[in-house]
Amino acid sequence: RPTPPLRSTPVSLSSNAFHIQFARSHLLRLISLFHTRRAQQEARVAESIASMADSNPSPAAPAPNRTLRRPSWPIIGALLLILVPIVISIVVNDPNGFDPAPLPADYSFSASLAVAERHDRILASSKRVGEGRLPGPEDLAYDKARGFLYTGCSDGWIRRVSLKDEKMEVEDWAYVGGRPLGVALGPGGDLVVAESNNGLMIVKPDQSVAMLTDEADGLMFRLTDGVDVASDGLIYFTDASYKFNLDTHILDILEGRPHGRLMSFDSSTNQTSVLLRDLYFANGVSLSPDQRFLIFCETTLRRCRRYHIRGEKRGTVDEFIQNLPGFPDNVRYDGEGHYWIALAAGKTPEWDVVLKYPFLRKLMVTIEKFVKIPHSQRDSGILKVDLDGQPVALFSDPGLTLATSGLKIGKHLWYGSLVKDYLSRIDLTQVSR
Repeated sequence: RPTPPLRSTPVSLSSNAFHIQFARSHLLRLISLFHTRRAQQEARVAESIASMADSNPSPAAPAPNRTLRRPSWPIIGALLLILVPIVISIVVNDPNGFDPAPLPADYSFSASLAVAERHDRILASSKRVGEGRLPGPEDLAYDKARGFLYTGCSDGWIRRVSLKDEKMEVEDWAYVGGRPLGVALGPGGDLVVAESNNGLMIVKPDQSVAMLTDEADGLMFRLTDGVDVASDGLIYFTDASYKFNLDTHILDILEGRPHGRLMSFDSSTNQTSVLLRDLYFANGVSLSPDQRFLIFCETTLRRCRRYHIRGEKRGTVDEFIQNLPGFPDNVRYDGEGHYWIALAAGKTPEWDVVLKYPFLRKLMVTIEKFVKIPHSQRDSGILKVDLDGQPVALFSDPGLTLATSGLKIGKHLWYGSLVKDYLSRIDLTQVSR
């Protein structure tokens, strides 16, 4: 497998300036020519009508002139002759390096796995916590001993919510900058943060912030995403893509190529190790209760797999759950025998069509340089899964978008979002189907 470039060029959604300027200048000339010819035609018609009036002073109105309504086929042909090659050139030779590929042969476009227990109207049962104080609370980390729930926000702040009482006060706890995504508590009370723009960071209990790592094997992180910490302090985390960053992450999914990595960081040696390469948008990470393996999610392929870190299977990968009913983000273990997998968007016919045809994805990205195309993000939710990867229950809503994390604390299911300005909480004893 060829080694990827050490530092990939940042991808921009800006249009091809040369092609656009070229097309614009020729269009202006053609429009000018069209108006000139139309004016000449109108002048000739006016002269013809005047001549007819002089030779035949009948009061009858002249027959309608259909010449002005007839399309100018030479002009239309010239427009097509110029515009079609330009559009093809932009689509085929994208200057931004967007090169979509077919998804792996085992990717399923058929119906997703069946879930016996479904709750598909959870918004009505959800309570908003910290509304207006928690912009984009992407992931969750719960400190049971101290009664705090930590989350990373889009303004660069790590905030914590007190669960000691029903006031649930929000505190600006530590500023890390950038855009923090995954958060996980270490055995000593440290909070490890996957900061998407810069890398893996750590926040000490005294709120001091330090960088841990920002590259592995000479390849800089572009989208540090999910993280979890083992009981021995070893940190496991993902870099979703070495090609695209958070602002352009949708291109990684639409391109359908494996740019993600699963890694570990040993703070005792400051060693960053690449455990797995060629992952399809590597996302959430969660260790098993016995710490013999971890679960990691691949968003593009709608699956989560197991990576064995101890025992006879150490270093091997096998399937945990696939053909999910949506695109997975973070995954969290609740300490009670279940994982909670956040589905940022549901599997829809629109997504199936787009992901099935690489040229359609290429065309979409090309058109988006000029006109914004909405991407379906409906039917988001949280999937409850047992330790063997069997689905237990799905909590979703057609109106829910970009749910990025879910965690059961006591009788409540908490979930975060990439775009909302609050956390949501559901009383699982009262939620209806």
